[in-house]
Amino acid sequence: MTAQSDGTGIGLGETGLEVAAGAIVAFRLFDIAYAVDLARAEALWASSAHNGQSRSAIRSRLSATPPKAVAFGVPPVVLMFEPVNLDLDGTRVEASATGRLYDFGVISFALRVPVANLAWPAFVARLNTMDKVVGSGTPTRIWDTLLGQVRTVLGDALERPEASPPAASSLDEDYLVGVVTAFPGNPAAVELQQKIDLVPLLSGESRALSEGARADLMRQRFSYYTDDLVVLTWDRAFIYEPRGDSDVMDVIEVANAQLLEMRYYDELLDNELPRMYDLVEAARGTRTVFGARRFADLARRLYTLVAEVTELTERADNALQVTEDVYLARIYSSALELFRVRLVNAAVERKLAIIRDTYTALYDEASSRRAELMELLITVLIAGEIVLALVRHG
Repeated sequence: MTAQSDGTGIGLGETGLEVAAGAIVAFRLFDIAYAVDLARAEALWASSAHNGQSRSAIRSRLSATPPKAVAFGVPPVVLMFEPVNLDLDGTRVEASATGRLYDFGVISFALRVPVANLAWPAFVARLNTMDKVVGSGTPTRIWDTLLGQVRTVLGDALERPEASPPAASSLDEDYLVGVVTAFPGNPAAVELQQKIDLVPLLSGESRALSEGARADLMRQRFSYYTDDLVVLTWDRAFIYEPRGDSDVMDVIEVANAQLLEMRYYDELLDNELPRMYDLVEAARGTRTVFGARRFADLARRLYTLVAEVTELTERADNALQVTEDVYLARIYSSALELFRVRLVNAAVERKLAIIRDTYTALYDEASSRRAELMELLITVLIAGEIVLALVRHG
């Protein structure tokens, strides 16, 4: 039977099961620029030095999946940082730090804390502690420090970079993953779910949840072999992969990067629409001979905005190309649905449609104003000719 909770969030009967090998991985993603020249960024990072040692930068690829089945649209650049020391409830641990830089302007940092021979309740507790130390809403200098290094070294590769340091209201995404590569005996996925309670890890709650809440947390479950398991939630995931060759984390990270980019442009267009309405009203209030030019200039500005947003959102949409790997495709599609990427993307498309319609209306009005001006000029010329004729005959 499934392990039951004793009210503390830790399943009864599971204290004898330990994580023989695994890791806790915390992601934090930021939008740092309109776009990134990845070739330039790779060269800059590889040629820079920190504390007398050169840095490492490589192009990323999925490690366990054939490129024909799943591949990055434009392979991001993986940046290697010095390890970071974390204090997790009095336990000092060293976390490896990496950053993955996408061409559409997103950087995804990852802190990875290895785990070995740790009882399951302690593993859950350490993951929850890591969430408190570096998770969402937690003020920490770690992310600011990593961001500062990226901005300093890669400034020349960033096109229209975001303000530095990031404002308190700047957009970011975070995600937490518990990874297990070995349990004693490597039980099958079905057996594992009978031995441990995954809900405390997935929810971060110390109190027992209702059956409905538990079922909702466990809804997005995936297995390819009998001895692997992936469970996704909005802000956490559990991955059990004895072969240690899963690309699931990469897929989850790409989905988060796409969500962040769509949220960025959704907010950008939210701010742009009221400004657009004000500019349109101001242009319509102009009754001078330059009114048509103001309409045309505003139409060009809106067209440029639509073109830029469309280009970058398409880059984000095509960040990962899944063709033949049905398993990863299911996880990727579920992550996009769970993170509401498609909903935010639809909101962006609706706002772009409004701007496109406004652009068309402005273009038509500018053409109308020009036609009216031409008619006026022709009338003036005809009247002038008549006056000159009358003067000559007078």
